[in-house]
Amino acid sequence: MHIQINDLLIKMKEQLDTQAVLEDDLLIELVSRIRPTDTHNIDEIHQKFQSFIEALLITPAAAITLQSFVLKLISQYKQTSLYADTGILSLDGFWNQLFQRLGAYFLPLINDPNQLQDLVRRVFHQRSDQYWLDSISCTEWNQLFSILNQSNANQNEKRLIRVDLIKALTVLSYRVSGIGLYPEFINAYPELTEYESPFLVQNREIIEFIQQYKQLHQNADDVSAITPPDASQALVMLEQCRDVVLKIRRSTKRIGVSISLTYLLSLLEQCLERIEIILNLIVEEDEVRFESIGQLLTDITDAIYSETSVRSLLATNSELIALQVTENASKTGEHYVSTDKKGFGSMYKSAAGAGIIIACMATIKTLMTRLTLAPLMQAFSYSMNYSLGFMLIHVLHFTVATKQPAMTAAALAATVHHRKGSKTAQIAELAALIINIIRTQFIAILGNISIAIPVAALIAFFWDFALHEPLMNHAKAAKTLHDLNPFTSLAIPHAAIAGVCLFFSGLLAGYYDNMAVYRKIGPRIKADYRLKKILGQPRLDNFANYIERNLGALAGNFLFGIMLGSMGTLGYILGLPLDIRHIAFASANFIQGLMTINDTPDIGLILVSFFGVLLIGLTNLFVSFSLTIIVALRARRVRFEQWKPLAKLVLTHFLTRPSDFFWPPEKKLEINEQQNTDK
Repeated sequence: MHIQINDLLIKMKEQLDTQAVLEDDLLIELVSRIRPTDTHNIDEIHQKFQSFIEALLITPAAAITLQSFVLKLISQYKQTSLYADTGILSLDGFWNQLFQRLGAYFLPLINDPNQLQDLVRRVFHQRSDQYWLDSISCTEWNQLFSILNQSNANQNEKRLIRVDLIKALTVLSYRVSGIGLYPEFINAYPELTEYESPFLVQNREIIEFIQQYKQLHQNADDVSAITPPDASQALVMLEQCRDVVLKIRRSTKRIGVSISLTYLLSLLEQCLERIEIILNLIVEEDEVRFESIGQLLTDITDAIYSETSVRSLLATNSELIALQVTENASKTGEHYVSTDKKGFGSMYKSAAGAGIIIACMATIKTLMTRLTLAPLMQAFSYSMNYSLGFMLIHVLHFTVATKQPAMTAAALAATVHHRKGSKTAQIAELAALIINIIRTQFIAILGNISIAIPVAALIAFFWDFALHEPLMNHAKAAKTLHDLNPFTSLAIPHAAIAGVCLFFSGLLAGYYDNMAVYRKIGPRIKADYRLKKILGQPRLDNFANYIERNLGALAGNFLFGIMLGSMGTLGYILGLPLDIRHIAFASANFIQGLMTINDTPDIGLILVSFFGVLLIGLTNLFVSFSLTIIVALRARRVRFEQWKPLAKLVLTHFLTRPSDFFWPPEKKLEINEQQNTDK
């Protein structure tokens, strides 16, 4: 694979000789020849880049011509903003940035043609350029810039670039100092007020470095002959700033996190990284300097295409919050997994208690359908039925089976994240957890259904006995059973929608748990003098402690109820077939529909309807579990490549010891021997 650059070099030399304003077309064409046809093909990327390096080596005066052309072209533009701003979040804050980027989709921003960013935007004009540039190794960047820097020519242009780098360094250093003084930042790490903040000290060290640099170069003609001042103390302070950021990130598990704090942490990390790159460009040896040039070019190219991207902004800022949300969910999820007979029995009792309330909620929902209400009032009444019912279930320490996946998936992701030891041991541990989850899920569903069905039947029977009218008329009963038929209705898509609602309720529960800690909800309730007068301090303390521990669960259940109760109305307003199907309510509706239909139901109708109930449950579980584990793994930056052997191990265990999936074993579940046998 040979790259021809002779024709471009000739044209570059002509423009340099005429001392005219250089045109960027030649540089654009050069990059297009280096650019791979497939930006994800690593082999092609390296082959083309090596071919470009070989062309520079075998072509006479190629390196000096290209160096002169690029440096003089860059010198025609304003550079400071590129080094100080591109690839770094704005100080506007998260919400302002979000709305600005949304606006840019509808009305594109105008780029300043005098800024160096505009040249980079034209040269690397394809969005995929960021991928192949990122694939170029440090060694390859070193090779390229070593060749280009062989000549000592163009010292004036190099001096001007260093001047702009110094300006950018000054801007970034003051920016870091300002962020370090933000009240929210200090609240997250109060120790900053107890000793001299590294964010202020780094500014002092960098300003001192800049003054020394200017003094050394004030009367010098040959910049390259002067040894740059020592920047080691400034680099030490940058490392201390990073340590503070790391401590704050770790402390968020204890103190919670907000969107604004997450934004500040991301902004600070980007500024510190850019300062270090600029210092490397100024003071380091050629090898480190050349690698830093490659890193800076890659970062800038990536930033050019993500600076207006809403997705990029959300990805940059959501990670810490997503981690905190799923961290809270995983802690809750640990209580949803039983490993022994005692926990197994407790889960059944807890789910059975919920089954009683669910049967009552399903009955109330059926009675509400008799009322003629405006759509919004109907949505409100349905939502309050669900929300208050789910909150009552939580307050009484009962369990809704479908609430488990959103929590247990996060617990599973946390296990993957913190796994230690050999891959064999990791897979065995995960397999044991999955089997425990499946068994606990099974008994929870059984507890819900086994009690919800008879209680719903009793309610329907006594309603008919006491009021001499069926709970449902024939048309309502027929429609109820039809809605459970997986072959002739939208029961499965509606169950998937309920699964999405379950997923969101799990995230919302984690969000409010995080908020309760971060906003200090418990201490603030304890300090409220109005509540103190009404309840007295001891009761208020107990109430505050309960709210702080359970705010996430209560809010998640309340909002989950609103989602379930409003979905049908939302579909009506939008003209879309939106609705929800939830296994617990479907089981209660199933028995009440069979009891109130006029004709004696045949066995086929019973089997199809019950099959529909089971499929609704499986869909609820699968959708909510899948979505939650995807988010939980991404929040932890985890890539788990052992899914196939893990699935094989779980399947093998099911074939050899299926009872473990439905009944707790006598001893703690161990499948290391199974793993070794499989090996």
